Amino acid sequence: MEVVTVTAIGALLGLLLVILLIFKKFPVFYALFIGALFGGLLGGANLSETISLMTNGAQGMITSILRILAAGILAGVLIKTGSAAAIAHAIIKGLGSERALLAIALATMILTFVGVFIDISVITVAPIALEIGKELGYSRTALLMAMIGGGKSGNIISPNPNSIAVSDGFGVSLTQVMLAGLIPALIGVMFTAWLAKRLINKGSQIEQTGTSRDDQTAENLPYLWKALSGPILAIVLLSLRPLFNIMIDPMLALPLGGLFGLIMVGHVKHLQEYTQYGLSKMINVAIILLGTGLIAGVITNSTLGDVLTNSLDSLGLPAYLLAPLAGIFMSAATASTTSGSAVGSAVFSPTILSSGVSPISGAAMLHAGATVLDHLPHGSFFHATGGSVSADFKECLKLIPYESLVGFVLTIVSTSIYGVLGG
Repeated sequence: MEVVTVTAIGALLGLLLVILLIFKKFPVFYALFIGALFGGLLGGANLSETISLMTNGAQGMITSILRILAAGILAGVLIKTGSAAAIAHAIIKGLGSERALLAIALATMILTFVGVFIDISVITVAPIALEIGKELGYSRTALLMAMIGGGKSGNIISPNPNSIAVSDGFGVSLTQVMLAGLIPALIGVMFTAWLAKRLINKGSQIEQTGTSRDDQTAENLPYLWKALSGPILAIVLLSLRPLFNIMIDPMLALPLGGLFGLIMVGHVKHLQEYTQYGLSKMINVAIILLGTGLIAGVITNSTLGDVLTNSLDSLGLPAYLLAPLAGIFMSAATASTTSGSAVGSAVFSPTILSSGVSPISGAAMLHAGATVLDHLPHGSFFHATGGSVSADFKECLKLIPYESLVGFVLTIVSTSIYGVLGG
């Protein structure tokens, strides 16, 4: 079958329609489906050709979807066994009250780093953070800032769905993507702690935490070494490729880590319950990725990439800026790091790579860019994180510029390393 090329204006109109529908609270998958369909038709393809482009794009997402569904085992085990909470308790206790905000940021960062979803990481750390905030007189705004900034930093070095989508989109290993975010993440978490400290008197104060839960007390949690056993195994297995050229796919490494962690904490009898929970957390992501494939199939077969590259050239801007800009733009459209990373890498990676940017550089810059505006109110992250500390809508809105600052720091550092200095 002859390859169909869609016009740039048609692809752009389809993408704008997706953004409009998402802002209108339309289900993300159907927004992507409708945008892809109209983008193809408005771009000059007939109905049959448009459907073919959409189908081929969705097929290209299958590997990512399988890896993400497999990762649900590790995520489910970390959360349901109390391993995530044990790691958070240990970090915060270890650093003490003098470095409370740094401890909170680091705890959220490390939970996200070992494979817990960023919103779940914030929800896990929140009860501890609220108790600390009440004791030290810190505002909800400061605590939420510490957790969100730490989570953003951890998200670019994690084996989470956003990293998997970027690694597949640019054709690099998951380990490479995680390592590429390490320096930006470390700078990001330090900046987060500094920024959160300047917010301790802004926003509402904590009078009652309302978070007393038996399963959150340190006495009822696994030992730290047991809690870390699963993530450590997964990371070791993923590291075999860059260290010894032994390929262990994330589709195998991540569930093996989860199962090992389950055995170590002695909860094997809950295998079905925990894996079902992890799968439930991944299903929505998998469905969104299918929708991402639909729109990506249309846009990657359009002239939009050439138009964007030429626009950067005409403005005298370096071509590598397309990578972070794509991440920023798509995170704003979807209010999600995962969706922004998936759509951005699937749609723009061919153009970014054809401009001479190396795969790992493009992946790192786009991934960091996807953290800049993933917290906007039309996404679930905004509401889940605010609810974790009982912050009202207005207080969460006021925090958006500060959250964006952390994302910009991650992006600037990443772009400086992999764009300006060329990796």
